[in-house]
Amino acid sequence: MMYAYFSDDQLRHHGQTFMVAGEPKPIPEVPERAEILTTAVKRLGLDLREPGDFGMGPIAAIHAPEYLKFLQTIHDEWKAAGGSDLVVPSIHPFDRMGPYPRSHIGKAGFHLGDTSCPVSKTTWQSAYASAQAAIAAARDVRDHGQKSAYALCRPPGHHASRDIAGGFCYLNNSAIAAQELRAKYDRVAILDVDLHHGNGTQHIFYTRDDVMTLSIHADPGVFYPFFWGHAEERGEDAGLGFNHNFPLPLGSGNDVFLAALDRALSMIDHFSADAVVIALGLDASQDDPFGGLAVTPAGFAEIGKKIGGVKLPTVLVQEGGYVSNTLAENLFQFVSAFRATIAESPE
Repeated sequence: MMYAYFSDDQLRHHGQTFMVAGEPKPIPEVPERAEILTTAVKRLGLDLREPGDFGMGPIAAIHAPEYLKFLQTIHDEWKAAGGSDLVVPSIHPFDRMGPYPRSHIGKAGFHLGDTSCPVSKTTWQSAYASAQAAIAAARDVRDHGQKSAYALCRPPGHHASRDIAGGFCYLNNSAIAAQELRAKYDRVAILDVDLHHGNGTQHIFYTRDDVMTLSIHADPGVFYPFFWGHAEERGEDAGLGFNHNFPLPLGSGNDVFLAALDRALSMIDHFSADAVVIALGLDASQDDPFGGLAVTPAGFAEIGKKIGGVKLPTVLVQEGGYVSNTLAENLFQFVSAFRATIAESPE
């Protein structure tokens, strides 16, 4: 039995609007996403469970103390200073080499990388619960001998770095899951198949050689997050050669995506990974409102089949994938093929 983890507390955050080309637009990372994905989980017959509370330790192993304090306290500080119901940055530092800001406005600009990650009264509660789902899934695999587990994380996490939120993400659930797996497995790979580059995940592990990061995504030269995700970014110091990006031309469909996936899986094999975290974005879909790539439901099934063929302990962590007619179907196809391939694999 494959377990899935989700808490209703993850529905409490709702960011409302963000800036797109100078205009406020509705944030597509809405609670309805999780509700739609839950229907796929039930159709798959997964055992959907509350994750429980594993505390702050696994989160603090990835994120900076100042940042975690900020997420928990900034809304009250903002409101006390006469701010609106949402904490949204209006200024960003040229760099982060100076003293830590004292004002609420400075802190918001320091820790919130763009306007897509506003902080409301309930943001921390949802982000914390989302991280707990990732921890529960990782411990299912690490401690209880499960071949795989699924964390229905919402808000997502792969754009969140050690101390900066961005792209609808606050806590890096995939990174937290990988660090949890490291308590048992010497070499862990994080494979990100989201439409957008997992820049936060890359940032967190960029100088490490025990966690290999790989990301297949739309070309950041013309697509969010713009500044990171190029093929030339290979890691630094001990991490040199342990970060791999596979940027794809806009509009790429199944064949192009699957060819990149084959290259990524080959790198995981050469890394001799002991376990894998899949940052499972579904927004590469041809039906996703972001419209960057054109993977079909059958394509997601093939992605799931290929990843299942890795035959390693695997934690699936939900990243992007926004409201569309095929959002639930894409998850169903991926997980169905993934599970079927695992079932066929010899022990």
